[in-house]
Amino acid sequence: MSQTVDRALSILPLLAEGPADLGQVADRLGVHKSTALRLLRTLNEHGLVYRQSDQRYRLGARLFALAQEAMENLDIREIAHPHLVRLNEQCGHTVHLAVHEENEVLYIDKVDSRYPVRMYSRIGKPVAITVAAVAKLLLADLPEPERRALAERLDYPLYTPRSTPNADAFLKELATVREQGWATDLGGHEESINCVAAPVRGADGRVVAAMSVSAPNVVVTAEELLTLLPLVRRTADAISGEYSGRTPVKDPTA
Repeated sequence: MSQTVDRALSILPLLAEGPADLGQVADRLGVHKSTALRLLRTLNEHGLVYRQSDQRYRLGARLFALAQEAMENLDIREIAHPHLVRLNEQCGHTVHLAVHEENEVLYIDKVDSRYPVRMYSRIGKPVAITVAAVAKLLLADLPEPERRALAERLDYPLYTPRSTPNADAFLKELATVREQGWATDLGGHEESINCVAAPVRGADGRVVAAMSVSAPNVVVTAEELLTLLPLVRRTADAISGEYSGRTPVKDPTA
């Protein structure tokens, strides 16, 4: 039974490359045409493959519907939280997760620093969109016309001398972030607070969330915080892999 399931599932990646006829499916699986036909008929009955008028098979509409339902039911916070906790345990600093919703960037999860000096950010609270590292990552992923339109309608409060002063500077910063794949806020919102952030991507490569590590200068310098960037990016990649289904979920007790 397990071999039959394995063979049936192996047909789906093949058809993802494009329509294939019975002989091509049988050759790829290394089975007789009668076996391939039986598997294709079963998948067809469930709407996972579709037989075209030219007798070739392609992926069925039901498969796309299931994928859409699965994506809609994914909870990025639930998936990311264990990774955020693990990162916090490794570095000791405050860890955030944020998303872009209805023209705001909101914190949806936070793991507090182990140090006595704490940040006043709260889950559900919008971030300072023109300076926050997580906001830069989320907005940098928008199509260029949307980025420009958004930048031109934002206000640019000067929280500190390092705050982003205007739309041109903001667009330049977003272009840099988009190219390098990570972002910082080095005293742009609060002079004493620094932050490094990395993107969480979905199966299509688009940024669905951003996570960050933040710490005050009295705990760690900006230069020292930047040394954590590889760890932050690895954590974001692990979340991305689990969210998109590219990597299996590991049993933490294993």
